[in-house]
Amino acid sequence: MDKLKQIKSLESGKGIQYLVDAAREIFHNPILIHDTNYCLLAHSGDTIDDPIWNEMTLAGEYSLKTKQFFAQTHINTIENLANTDKSVILKNSQTQYYGIQLKYDRMAGYAYNREDIKVAVIVMYENEAPFDAESQTAFELFTEKITNEIRDNEGFIKRGRAFHAEMITKLLDGVIRDFLLFTPQIQVMYDGFDDYLYVAVVDATQSNIKQNKLEHFNNLLASKHPSYKYAIYSDYIVVVMSSAYKEFRKEMLFDKRLDLFTQNNLFAGVSGCFENLHELRKHYNVAVSALKKGIEKNGDQRVFPS
Repeated sequence: MDKLKQIKSLESGKGIQYLVDAAREIFHNPILIHDTNYCLLAHSGDTIDDPIWNEMTLAGEYSLKTKQFFAQTHINTIENLANTDKSVILKNSQTQYYGIQLKYDRMAGYAYNREDIKVAVIVMYENEAPFDAESQTAFELFTEKITNEIRDNEGFIKRGRAFHAEMITKLLDGVIRDFLLFTPQIQVMYDGFDDYLYVAVVDATQSNIKQNKLEHFNNLLASKHPSYKYAIYSDYIVVVMSSAYKEFRKEMLFDKRLDLFTQNNLFAGVSGCFENLHELRKHYNVAVSALKKGIEKNGDQRVFPS
């Protein structure tokens, strides 16, 4: 049986470790899966002569040194991977890793949760069997198998949202100074977005609900508008949105009647458009200013563009 048929025949519902172990026998190559923060999720249990494989499988994550290596040697390929639904091959053979000669090329692809957030990276090393066209086609089907396995898992739904929240917080806090180092994560943040970005800050302080207001409305907004990215930051819900239009239109970003805002006594300030997430902090400040000025002058308005 060829690789494609064998991958198709793998059972669903038995977990990603089962799929990794079964795929190891089909491809005859080591496989690992890590999340978008480079934390290990599963691996095939191999021991190979590769410092990057050994670091991930033994330490459970990549070191800063390894992330810097990727940024210096594979940034274009990694960026292509983040911008495509297909797998890519990272040419590691004949590459020096801090004085150590690497031997194995790697094939990589993403898996998604049901909100179409990239939550896992599947990596296969060309250790025993050579990569060929059949292998790449079968590997892409394997990434789809992993996606189907984790798609509706609540842990991976939360993991995807948590990744967005963490990246937004890092951008707002100015933690990300080496933008090249964070290119893969930043590119994932652009998934599903149109050309123009906006940031909204939502104020829930005047709502009458008794539970944790920020968490409640953050989850409610995320369920209602899953294509946006969310974080709770400095007593606000921060919403990073996009539009195909450069001019702000509130009905494009939330809904025409703003029922959720009216019924729950919510208010939002919205920045002008921008195109680069590295500018998020500046436009967040604009949105906060628009919110405060809008509430001071407010009649019956709920959303205040800058």
